[in-house]
Amino acid sequence: MPIYEYRCRDCEMAFEAFVRGSGTVTCPNCTSSSVDKLLSVPFVSSGRTTRPAGRTCCGQEERCEKPPCSEGDVCRRG
Repeated sequence: MPIYEYRCRDCEMAFEAFVRGSGTVTCPNCTSSSVDKLLSVPFVSSGRTTRPAGRTCCGQEERCEKPPCSEGDVCRRG
C-alpha cells in the first residue's frame, strides 16, 4: 500500500495518505476532496554517518584556527 503526499487546495495543508486502488483522498483538516498529489523524493540512506572532509579556501584539509580562513580572498596561512 503506497503512501502519497498531498496538499489541500482549500486549506493548504500538506499531508500523507495511504492509497488503496481508486479510493478518494480527502484532507484530514477540512475534509475537502480538492487535493493535489505532490511529487515525493524517496529517502535513500547511504549508511554513512559522517560527512566527507571538505577543503578550505587554500586547499588544505584542516580548518584554520579562526574561520574564515581567508580575508579578502587572500589566505591567512600563506
